[in-house]
Amino acid sequence: MRPHTTPWYLSLSAYWFATSFKWFLVLLVLLPARVAELVDPAEKATRLGWLFAVGAVMAFVGPPVFGFLSDRFPSRWGRRMPYLGAGALLTAVGLVWMAYAPSYWSLFAAYIVLQLADDLATGPYSALIPDLVPREHRGTASGWMGALQVSAQIAAGVVGFTVAHLPLLFWITAGLNLVAAAWTLLVIREARGVPGRREGFVESMLAPWKNPDFRWVWGTRFLVMFGQYVVQTYLQYYLADVVRVFTLWGKSVATQAFQAVALLGLVISAGAALSSVPAGRWSDRVGRKRPIYLAGGVMAFVILPLLLVPRYDVLVFVALLFGLGYGAYTAVDWALATDVLGAPEAHATDMGIWQTSIVLPQILAGSLGGMVDLLNRSQPGSGYTALFLLAAAGFVLGTVLVRQVRSVR
Repeated sequence: MRPHTTPWYLSLSAYWFATSFKWFLVLLVLLPARVAELVDPAEKATRLGWLFAVGAVMAFVGPPVFGFLSDRFPSRWGRRMPYLGAGALLTAVGLVWMAYAPSYWSLFAAYIVLQLADDLATGPYSALIPDLVPREHRGTASGWMGALQVSAQIAAGVVGFTVAHLPLLFWITAGLNLVAAAWTLLVIREARGVPGRREGFVESMLAPWKNPDFRWVWGTRFLVMFGQYVVQTYLQYYLADVVRVFTLWGKSVATQAFQAVALLGLVISAGAALSSVPAGRWSDRVGRKRPIYLAGGVMAFVILPLLLVPRYDVLVFVALLFGLGYGAYTAVDWALATDVLGAPEAHATDMGIWQTSIVLPQILAGSLGGMVDLLNRSQPGSGYTALFLLAAAGFVLGTVLVRQVRSVR
C-alpha cells in the first residue's frame, strides 16, 4: 500500500479505533455499571474512583517503560509490532475477565490486566506517526487518527445505547480489538535501519524533560485531559442523581443512566468526527496554536450550561459543541507533541512519557470520588458542581498556556 494516502493513514491508525472504542465503553459505560452491580450504592463513586486511580497509576508507568524497551531493543520483527500483537491478545483476556468478575476485587484485578495490556500495545504503537510521517504531514495523519478515534466512539455509543446486555458488550469490544490489531500488523511496515537507543533507562526517562517545549506540551495536555476526565468519570452518576429524566422533545430516549450517558458520548463523538480531519489539515497550513486556542475555548465555554441548566435536552446540545472542540483539540495536539520530539531512536520513549499527560489526570479524577460523595451527602448535587468548576479551570489553563511552546507556531 502506498504511504501517505487515505487508506494508509486508516491502516496506520486502525488500532487507535479499537482502543478508543474500548475505553469509551469501559470508562463511560461498562466499568461504572459493573461497579454498581458489585458494591453498596452509597459507596459506588468512591469504589469507582479507587479503580480509576490505581489503574491510572499503572498507565502512568507502562507507556514510558514499554516505549523504552521498544526503542532500546529492536527485533527482527520490528520495534513496535511485537508489542502491539502481544498487547492486543492480553487486552482481549482482560475484557472477558471483567465481564464475568464475581466480586469487586476480581473486577479490580481484571481492570489492572486490561490497563497493563493497553500500555504494552500503545506505548510503542504511539511512535508510528513520528516514525513514519514527515513533519509537514503530521497534522493530516493526526487528523485521520483523531477521526478514527471519534468514529470508534460513535460506534461505541451506538452499541452501548442499543445493546443492554453487559457481557455481550465486553465480547464485542474484545473481538474488535483483535481485528483492528491484525489490520495494522498486516498492512503497515515499520521504518528500517533506525538504531536502538544507547542511553540507559533513567537517562532516557529524563531526556525529554530537558526540552522546555516538551514540558509545556505535556503540561497543557495534562490540564485539558484533567478537565475531560473530571466530567467523564462521574457523568453517569450525575445523570442518575441530578438529571434523572432523559427526554428529548418531550419523548423519553433512555430508561437507564448508562444508556443516557452512552447517547451523550455518541453526540460528542459525532461532533468530534466532523472537526478532526479539517482541524489537522488546517494546522498543517497555519500552525498548531490557532486551532488549539479555538478548540480549547469551545470546551471551556460549554461547562456553563452544565452548571445552570441540568436538563438532558440541553446536555445533548452541549455535548455536540463539546465534541466539535474536543475533536479539533485532540487531532492538533497530537501533531504538536510529535513536532517537539527529539531523535527518531527515542520516539517511543518520548511519546510514552507524553502519554502520561493523558493518564495521570485519571488518577486525580479518580481520587475525587470521596469528595463527590461527601459533598453530595451534605448538599445533593454540590459534588458535581465542584467537579464542573474544576473541569472549566483545566480547559482554560490548558488552552492559554500553549502560547509558551516556542518552537512551533
